[in-house]
Amino acid sequence: MTPPAGRLFSRGSWPETSRIAAVLRKETVGGVLLLVGALAALVWANSPWSETYAALRDARIGPASLSLDLSLGTWAADGLLAIFFFVAGLELKREFVAGDLRDPRRAALPVAAAVGGMAVPALIYVLVNLDSGDGALRGWAIPTATDIAFALAVLAVISTHLPSALRTFLLALAVVDDLLAIVVIAIFYTDVLSLGFLALTLVPLALFGFLVQRRVRSIWLLAPLGLLTWGLMHASGVHATVAGVLLAFTVPVLRSEAAGGPDAGPGLAEHFEHRLRPLSAGVAVPVFAFFSAGVAVGGLSGLGASLGDSIALGIAAGLVVGKAIGISGSTWLVARFTRARLDENLGWPDVVGLSLLGGIGFTVSLLITELSYGAETTSYDHAKVGILAGTIAAALLATVVLRLRNRRYRRIVAEETVDADHDGIPDVYQRPGRPFADG
Repeated sequence: MTPPAGRLFSRGSWPETSRIAAVLRKETVGGVLLLVGALAALVWANSPWSETYAALRDARIGPASLSLDLSLGTWAADGLLAIFFFVAGLELKREFVAGDLRDPRRAALPVAAAVGGMAVPALIYVLVNLDSGDGALRGWAIPTATDIAFALAVLAVISTHLPSALRTFLLALAVVDDLLAIVVIAIFYTDVLSLGFLALTLVPLALFGFLVQRRVRSIWLLAPLGLLTWGLMHASGVHATVAGVLLAFTVPVLRSEAAGGPDAGPGLAEHFEHRLRPLSAGVAVPVFAFFSAGVAVGGLSGLGASLGDSIALGIAAGLVVGKAIGISGSTWLVARFTRARLDENLGWPDVVGLSLLGGIGFTVSLLITELSYGAETTSYDHAKVGILAGTIAAALLATVVLRLRNRRYRRIVAEETVDADHDGIPDVYQRPGRPFADG
């Protein structure tokens, strides 16, 4: 079903809405596990046994002959997050090839919001740290990322009845945001580049792409090629998580006619996403959070000193103020120049609340922090405090705004409930004299 023209955040098709709902449920569970991992790291790092946490994080494993004798913390950042970005790449490709965002009119809004939600926080960070020196500006990209799992965990805690169209927008925004962050990492945080290894990366990547285009699903064939692509990317100097995105983009989304058309079962991208999303949300991201979030704040005085640093201030301001202005401002510009209007059931406070949720940055922000300043530096610790402070502040402000709008949400969600007289399809997707076939 095509959404009404000129409407922002109008309801999408029922199949896509139900699919997004299933994805968000998995990400919400992953977000709760992420919170648990981050909290455990913070408690351990500030306990009398903090040295054991550092020893565990810095323990090195892997073959030294292949330059892969990495610390557990690095394995989590470079290895496990590659799985996270592989799933994000699958989701992004599926949305733009087979989802509601294949319509350029619907795709323009989350893309514009993601770009604005990255540009404004980066600008605020630069303005705060313009005269700081000591390499502070290297962290300009830290407040640009949105953590979808963390944001959805907050939604689950506050139990808001956020309409499905806004939830879909939040997911699309965060996925585009993450992919743009990978582009930033690849371009701006690659210090040493080996063109030879980078060229060799194309060989297993091309073989992987050839096999998946032939609908090969064998883990025994695909996994070694994926690991080899990752290893060569790591050796090239480009951050290894980029390999996850590139591999995902080779996976076909649509079913082939030769395989039986619409009745052939799930497409390969959907198959991989179904198999790997629980691993990404339930293991990869929480373990990364555990190894990355442990920062010793040194009590209230140490916390005050960290928050007073321009790096922490720039990150916190970027996440809270920059994201809110960037996302809601970009949405307003789309409405202004396309003459589109918000869906009749929504108001601009809803957009502001959603924009504040976009300020919940964690996973990718922590990754960029390590790339910016390196581990075990004062700037690194201050940046992590800024991420935590900005994330908490954004979450609290989003909670206040969205809870105030909850009564309106209940009415909207009631309109989206399933009516048994229409074979499980919500009333809103039924039109008099028109079956749901146009969905």
